[in-house]
Amino acid sequence: MTPIAPATTVAGAGDMGEPADVATARPRVRPLRWLAGAVLLVLAAQLAWFLVTNPRFEWPVAAEYLLDPNILAGLGMSLLLTVIAMTLGSGLGVLLAAGRLSGFKPVAWACGVYVAVFRGIPPLVQLIFWFNLGYLLPRISLGVPFGPTFASWPTNSVISSLTAAILGLTLHEAAYMAEIVRAGILAVDGGQRDAARAMGFTPGQSFVKVVLPQAMRVIIPPTGSQFISLLKGTSLVSVIAMADLLYSVQVIYNRTYQIVPLLIVACAWYLAVVTVLSLGQRRLERHFGKGQR
Repeated sequence: MTPIAPATTVAGAGDMGEPADVATARPRVRPLRWLAGAVLLVLAAQLAWFLVTNPRFEWPVAAEYLLDPNILAGLGMSLLLTVIAMTLGSGLGVLLAAGRLSGFKPVAWACGVYVAVFRGIPPLVQLIFWFNLGYLLPRISLGVPFGPTFASWPTNSVISSLTAAILGLTLHEAAYMAEIVRAGILAVDGGQRDAARAMGFTPGQSFVKVVLPQAMRVIIPPTGSQFISLLKGTSLVSVIAMADLLYSVQVIYNRTYQIVPLLIVACAWYLAVVTVLSLGQRRLERHFGKGQR
């Protein structure tokens, strides 16, 4: 029986198969990787040349409007809408997730129907629908159902562009956050709840001190991505004349006809804010994932 060569011996390393030093071994040449790298380098150079040499980008115009007060105000409105819709949507999403996990079937079914409807209808359609709510409901009333009315207001005076934007984005966001929170809670092993109960924790204490910290490891990454998607989704409110970043850009280029450089300004601000948010999301993920490292 032929003996097996030791691991430190490489066939062909020398004339007699001497032991090879792994530290001095050369990596294999992979021509396909070099070819792919060269192709990517050529494409990047071609793209950079196109961006620099094409005068139609009008980079001086883009630089001129980058810090325009109207555009900065639009950016502030986009951020404000994102924070408000995410805060309200997250709160409503937690309630919907709790309802879907409830043992009371009517509540679970109602929450399931809400999630299915508001996830299934595109947010642009929802925004237009809420903005035109006055067609279906001329007045909004406050009173006893099927009874006397205490107060009422014209719908068009209540549902402004801002109200319609917050309402549409919040209801849409709540449906997604409900599924994110529900998935995070279900990811925690049921034995954790039993152990908390055995230690004398109430159901509320076991949820806050045991279940929720572990669920946050699953909830945070998709929540951060959802926040970023919501920021980009605020550009849809421009169709209902809401003065967000995109609408502010559109107002200017409708007057100056400098469409491309002003769209570049909008892209630059969206990229800058999304990059900052992505860095914050990574830090949160590292914080809540310490126990898994």
